[in-house]
Amino acid sequence: MTKNLGGRQEIVLTPEQIQEIEKLASRLTTEQIADYFGICRKTFLEIRKRQPEVFTQYKKGRAQVIDEIASCLIDNALSGDTTSQVFFLKTQAGWRETQSIETKDTTPPQQLPQINIHVNDKPEHRLKD
Repeated sequence: MTKNLGGRQEIVLTPEQIQEIEKLASRLTTEQIADYFGICRKTFLEIRKRQPEVFTQYKKGRAQVIDEIASCLIDNALSGDTTSQVFFLKTQAGWRETQSIETKDTTPPQQLPQINIHVNDKPEHRLKD
């Protein structure tokens, strides 16, 4: 797994570990894969650059699981699952949920009827103390 370069040892993944990456990539993030191998994420990314087959297996694992999930989503949508249908159309067909309320009322505003109130200043009944 390591190769001595006179300073820090460079980590090189074995063919078995590279094959394992395909399976791991379908379920784990790059950070989790790095943790699985006992290295930091930055080191794993450097390994992917140095060993192109590592990145190839990683992409293959990701693509396989995306294909599986997409197939299930499409099967659900075609069998009438409305949630799957809406999700698919939003992500693949550009559907959006927007509300646009446009009002162009050209009728003049109605006037309220005028109410007249008359107050009688002269009390008819006085309360006695």
